[in-house]
Amino acid sequence: MRPAPRRWAAVAATLALALGGGACAASIGHIVIDVAAGPKNTFRSDEAFGAALDGTQAGGVAKLYTQANVRELKAAGLGPVSYRLRTELAIEAWHWSEEGAWSDAARQQGYWVSSDNPAMPVLTTWGYSLPRRGDSGDQANNHGYSRLDDGDAATFWKSNPYLDARFTGEARARDQWVVVQFPGDVGIDAARIAWATPFARRYQVQYWVGADEYDDEGRWITFPGGRVVDSRGGEASLRLAPKPIKATFLRILLEQSSGSGSPGAVDPRDAVGFAIAEVGFGVIDMRGSFVDAVRHAANGRNQTQIRVSSTDPWHRAVDRDADLEQPGFDRVFASGLTRGLPMLTPVGVLYDNPDNAAAEVRFLKRRGYLAPRIELGEEPDGQHVAPEDFADLYVEFADAVRRADPALVLGGPSLQSAIADTSLDTDPDHSWTRRFIARLTARGRLADLGFFSFERYPFDDLCGPLDRKLRAQTSMFEAAMARLADDRVPTTIPWIITEYGFSAFPGRAEVEMPGALLNADLAAGFIARGGAAAYLFGYGPGRPYSQGRACAGYGDLMLWEAAEDGQARWPMPAFFGAQMLAGDWAQTGGGQNTAYSTVSNLADARGGPVVKAYGLKRPDGMWSILLINRDAHSGHRIDISLRTSQGGAPVRLPGPFDVVQYGPAQFSWRAAGDAGQPMRDLPPRRFRIVGSVVDLPPYSLTVVKLPATALAH
Repeated sequence: MRPAPRRWAAVAATLALALGGGACAASIGHIVIDVAAGPKNTFRSDEAFGAALDGTQAGGVAKLYTQANVRELKAAGLGPVSYRLRTELAIEAWHWSEEGAWSDAARQQGYWVSSDNPAMPVLTTWGYSLPRRGDSGDQANNHGYSRLDDGDAATFWKSNPYLDARFTGEARARDQWVVVQFPGDVGIDAARIAWATPFARRYQVQYWVGADEYDDEGRWITFPGGRVVDSRGGEASLRLAPKPIKATFLRILLEQSSGSGSPGAVDPRDAVGFAIAEVGFGVIDMRGSFVDAVRHAANGRNQTQIRVSSTDPWHRAVDRDADLEQPGFDRVFASGLTRGLPMLTPVGVLYDNPDNAAAEVRFLKRRGYLAPRIELGEEPDGQHVAPEDFADLYVEFADAVRRADPALVLGGPSLQSAIADTSLDTDPDHSWTRRFIARLTARGRLADLGFFSFERYPFDDLCGPLDRKLRAQTSMFEAAMARLADDRVPTTIPWIITEYGFSAFPGRAEVEMPGALLNADLAAGFIARGGAAAYLFGYGPGRPYSQGRACAGYGDLMLWEAAEDGQARWPMPAFFGAQMLAGDWAQTGGGQNTAYSTVSNLADARGGPVVKAYGLKRPDGMWSILLINRDAHSGHRIDISLRTSQGGAPVRLPGPFDVVQYGPAQFSWRAAGDAGQPMRDLPPRRFRIVGSVVDLPPYSLTVVKLPATALAH
């Protein structure tokens, strides 16, 4: 149900605002489309502008994929779908079908491979927590914990066996590590390590010296007594130094494995890598007793924070996480949300096995589902995985997937951010991306990177002046694209933003005009710079919630706000912005839209563009200009010109213009915590301007169109 109709007085007031109503500045700004410089990109709307489907919490899949919701989501006009893999962020294995086989079938445990020909429809799938987990925190529900300091000697962390030389095919396995992080500097002169199997025969215990974990001059220093060359496993007590050395970060660098498996283990994967049951670091007191500074708890928030280089994907049937659902492939394709277009489809990498990835590809092919691009993994940079380790896993999974279907285009790595740097790293090159590319190149496998993918959430902080953030987004994104070029990402392959939004955290900005303005700027700007596709996150209806900071307010990334029953009820600015981008600015359906460099002279005192413009020549012969007014308080008047020859003066477009406009006259929000909802929720206004000047209300999106033949008249 939409908000109740307004009285005529309110209608008149908002209409005046839409027309300028005295809010527009007297001076006229100039927008110039530089046709003479040549096209920047050509694209199809139904390929370039898509939406991302993610995992949900318990019960979320069935609630989302109803006929009513699907109908409203499709009305946004977005084309392709990017399927996101929340299990990778949760440090969980993904059973993309619940029918399949365990490597240890008798005990319902081990390494899982889903059936490529399940008897039942695949409607809902789940993540499975990893009982050999080493990280205290994760980037999903954050319910798990490290087994390295959980206080239970029967549990243990184990590194990923697929990084061993027998699986990578390399001459030797890369070193693995465990990092312990204290809240601040702690004096350390002793350690206790309870080894599991396989244990490390050779290892080093080190501390970090640096201003912070990203310090270019930072280095790991081995404790005087921290080098062990012939370990026998068991429980090791180490006197690391004659007196305490203060440090915040400690590391166990694991260099050579014993290659021994657990008693009764028959799977060769049990005997490769490294395994530790419990770690302790502290001091030897005056009585000769060990005083442990590590907090041991079976809770990720209460234990001392630990991060590890990799984790064994071994798990059990009892480890199913009922609170992490992924939509089944049969449900997604049957829903109609893919619109018969190719779906960007992931396979798990960090917490999965190559056989399961290959089975998934065989299933998709057997079902006849259109999934020609397979994305390997998700956000490895955000999970502290070494780029070289991920490259090795990438190659293994690429080989398995290609055996299942050689025609597929493979890509990744779905970076958490376009700018990805390593931390606590002594390599002089801290660029995660450049080192990933270099490792693939060194192995002669760069050709397996058929597309490059990353995510874009420019702002963690949703407090402060939002108009400044919107203007800063332009230079920030230009810097990010320049960084990717500097990181040697091949420009001969498609670049894809697999999900984007204002922030990865919730806040009021996302449900009001700033969210729609940023979405349009980011997606249009990426495509105009040569990007292949951008997928908007928040496809499904949602509810406002808080990240815990009062200044950020309540909100979320969503095209529709949901009623209490989870069904789409109120279209949000992001919804109407998506419609304008994919169907008004660009021409939907067949044909190529051509993007040209477009410049605005409306800037703030810092040089940030107040009005950002993107010009297109559509396949229907129309000039189409997207105008984003990021001024929160003032409207602006603009005219539009074309530069048709190098060095020539711009020629003003004379109008009349067909205009689609969306701003405060169409939308206002009632902030009421998690019960917030729109007070005014109208679609964009469509009208014609006879003259050559266009008024842009504060915080507004405008699309201006006119025939390409207009200059001839």
